[in-house]
Amino acid sequence: MKSDIEIAQEAKLRPIIDVARDLGLNEDEIELYGKYKAKVLLSTIDRLKDKPQAKYIDVTAITPTPLGEGKTTTTVGLGMALNKIGKKAVITIRQPSLGPVFGIKGGAAGGGYSQIIPMEDFNLHLTGDTHAVSIAHNLLAAFIDNSIAKGNPLNIDPLSVTFRRVVDISDRCLRNIVIGLGGKDNGLPRETGFDISVASEVMAILALTTGLKDIRIRLGRIVIGTTYDGKPVTAEDLGCAGAMTVLLRDAIKPNLMQTLEGTPAFVHAGPFANIAHGNNSILADMIATKCADYVVTESGFGADIGAEKFLNIKCRYSGLVPDVVVLVATIRALKMHSGKFTVVAGKPLDQGLCEENIPALEEGCCNLAKQIENMKLHGLPVVVAINRFTPDTDKEIESVRRIAKEFGALDAVPCNNWAEGGQGAIELANRVVEACNQPKDFRFLYPLEATIKEKIEAIATKIYGAKKVVYEPLAEKKIRLYTEFGYDKLPICMAKTHLSLSHDPALKGRPEGFDFPVRDINASVGAGFLYPLCGMMRTMPGLPSVPAGTKVDIDDEGKVIGLF
Repeated sequence: MKSDIEIAQEAKLRPIIDVARDLGLNEDEIELYGKYKAKVLLSTIDRLKDKPQAKYIDVTAITPTPLGEGKTTTTVGLGMALNKIGKKAVITIRQPSLGPVFGIKGGAAGGGYSQIIPMEDFNLHLTGDTHAVSIAHNLLAAFIDNSIAKGNPLNIDPLSVTFRRVVDISDRCLRNIVIGLGGKDNGLPRETGFDISVASEVMAILALTTGLKDIRIRLGRIVIGTTYDGKPVTAEDLGCAGAMTVLLRDAIKPNLMQTLEGTPAFVHAGPFANIAHGNNSILADMIATKCADYVVTESGFGADIGAEKFLNIKCRYSGLVPDVVVLVATIRALKMHSGKFTVVAGKPLDQGLCEENIPALEEGCCNLAKQIENMKLHGLPVVVAINRFTPDTDKEIESVRRIAKEFGALDAVPCNNWAEGGQGAIELANRVVEACNQPKDFRFLYPLEATIKEKIEAIATKIYGAKKVVYEPLAEKKIRLYTEFGYDKLPICMAKTHLSLSHDPALKGRPEGFDFPVRDINASVGAGFLYPLCGMMRTMPGLPSVPAGTKVDIDDEGKVIGLF
């Protein structure tokens, strides 16, 4: 089998202007970035507002292994398969961070014959949106320290400043730093640090905004810390929000690309799926749902994280309601959830995961069952997509199908789109079309009027399976403070490990009856959510012993090699 990048580079791309034309976009509604990618103007939303609304499909997953379970590959394959069966389909997806691209995970354009192309552009700079986010974010960081150094007219307490700088590279040495060394002319010395750019609140805002005026308001609401007397200080107070908006005026426009089979794909925003909500932009979905009959979008990590945030945060702000959830599973991950096997990134798979083992598989299906239940809590039909690998047997596939149906999924369908492209997801596409016509009773998990604790406890007990939530003193203090500030009516964006339904990555399967710890709570007021910190969360990843970037290079003809 050829590598992903070899497959992508051999593809014959359609001029992006033709892809746009097929979507019903006018030439003056797109801005070309070369021949094969473009930005779409927001004026398109107003022109298309009276068009019929597309069916809206969210692709999520069981709790994954560290290797991922092929969620993006399935998203791309399903979008292509829908077009193959005569439906007009569009894909909407996040842009990846350069940190994982050069770290452990590698690229995120899908894989095999289910990819978004040009693959190099998708995984690297694309149209510069992430850089624009980084600059806008760091401009505010510079304004904060400048205000403190220049007489501190806003009475900012330097010890209260929570707004750190960002860079889109995994660099553990920047997690905790001291700035302002070298004397008075270099500012006030204080401890701070860097986060990865996709963990920036500015990135979360880009993904959740509904327009240029809205993003200007949201940027102004960013809280950077408090005054000495405990009052919040915002980007608006610092006079920085207008300049930040100007820096984002191109980044706010969704990017249009295509799959290996020419299916249109909007690629826009890349919020961190742990700290933020891990979904692509509302603006891309607003345009896509007016350009097609079916829109296939994707939520980061498992259904307990990305899909829960998609439903309770993104859908609240967009007003878009999904018609069906596609839950991606793999045989190897379900076996891992039996607790009998471990999966470590960078190391060969345990041979036991590559051999038929029905008892371990059925034991590990408890995780699949819980994730199906989680989506049905929101009143949505569920179709399971079994991303098939070569060692998987027909007996194993049939076992998953039976258990999925027992727990309320409409079906569980094996998918071969990695090797076969859209053709390998035809059965899934047909089941999804049927599911979109099933009755649904969509509902949020909690009302915004609930208290902060009530919202946290609804997620922890109903979605994760915890017995109770335990709040550390700092979290209790923040709950009182945010309630006093009026932030208690915001939705909750839980920050926890993606490797378990619980806060503990070692707890596989379906843990139950555990105490769920909340050690702190932070406020992303501009983005519009509070995020409780549950366990130790890294907002700046580190590189592995052998980074993926060591394999990336150019060949004698100047083509990129080594991306995967």
